[in-house]
Amino acid sequence: MDTTIIERWNLCTFVSFTGCIILILCLNKSHSSTKLLALQDPAISITSLNQFPTQTLEFSPASNLIVYPPESVNSSEDGCNIFDGRWVYNPKARPPYEGHQCPFLSDQVSCRRNGRSDSDYEKWSWRANGCEIPSFNATDMMERLRGKRVIIVGDSLNRNQWESLACLLYSSLHPSRAYIETQSSVYKVFRAKDYNFSVEFYWSPFLVQLDVDKKNGTRVLRLDKLSRSARRWQGADIMVFNTGHWWAHHGKLKAWDLFQYEGKLVGEMKIESALDIGMKKWASWVRRKVDMNKTRVFFRSISPSHTRKECYNQSKPLSEEPFAVKSSPRSLNQIIEGTIKEMENPVTYLNITRLSQNRRDAHPSIYARKKGQRQQLSKEFHPDCSHWCLPGLPDTWNSLLYASLVFDTPGQRARCADSQNMPLK
Repeated sequence: MDTTIIERWNLCTFVSFTGCIILILCLNKSHSSTKLLALQDPAISITSLNQFPTQTLEFSPASNLIVYPPESVNSSEDGCNIFDGRWVYNPKARPPYEGHQCPFLSDQVSCRRNGRSDSDYEKWSWRANGCEIPSFNATDMMERLRGKRVIIVGDSLNRNQWESLACLLYSSLHPSRAYIETQSSVYKVFRAKDYNFSVEFYWSPFLVQLDVDKKNGTRVLRLDKLSRSARRWQGADIMVFNTGHWWAHHGKLKAWDLFQYEGKLVGEMKIESALDIGMKKWASWVRRKVDMNKTRVFFRSISPSHTRKECYNQSKPLSEEPFAVKSSPRSLNQIIEGTIKEMENPVTYLNITRLSQNRRDAHPSIYARKKGQRQQLSKEFHPDCSHWCLPGLPDTWNSLLYASLVFDTPGQRARCADSQNMPLK
């Protein structure tokens, strides 16, 4: 009798213990499901302490994209002008990448590699007046670019921007998961294998075609014909264009001998008139060839240059109100802005001219070449006061490009586009 009771008691104990184990497993599974639902539900927010300690971020239900709340975009009814602001110095700031992480960077922009010892120019960040700009998030940017094609078209300043964007993304990947092609001077490409997107650069300083007569060497700038590479621009999901500097060249630097317009060769024409014709040709191409339901088009304003005296051996930005751009006449900027405003297709104007004018400290100056090359060319070598060191100012341009993509929501694009067309002083 006692043995039977003991056996039954042991059986009850075993069953109770087994039941508790099963109950615990079920509760854990339920808890995991709840966490999964929290990530999938756009109404449940997650705070990123590293990115925005004061903002609440969300993840869209369809992907891993960060969704910023509306209050971070607009601080007033007029909308947010992310190009109107000030430079803020942080002595503890670190650049978004180190130059050695991107071995493909050209000597022209590799200032630290070429011997520049000061680093204060890397510690300035751009702050917009009236709204908060999201810091560049490489992972989020690559999610936004997944399966897409980005083209950056223009002169060497747009190549400067391409190198910056390629390095911002490349430095966040394992090198084996990226493909870089930089040998050509007219075409460069960065591809992220796991995200299946590309960022391409096309050399086209005028956007219209420059022909050279093989017989006599005459250089003809064809104002009514777009660059030959235009056939390769088509189909891109994001387009970033620029022009300006090469139109302002004169003397030995001038790249053309004659203009061609409406089938006629013209020896003399005002530069403003020539640029206006060329910009209208580009705008016509955008209207006819770009599907605006698929493609986002940006146009970056003219990057300012500084004189040798303003740029050489400078380690601090200009603190006063930005001065007028000397190497890029104001009239050229006005023509570009006017063309964009008149376009039926929505084009976002990346107005970086004024915010860049203060940054005399951020040019390569004498560090556009390695020390040995500088010594060899000392008599005829001039400081580079047009391009920009990397890491450096173009990283800010790309942060503003990223912010424009983040804030690209219905209704916001129009407000931002209007406010970004800030007149130049």
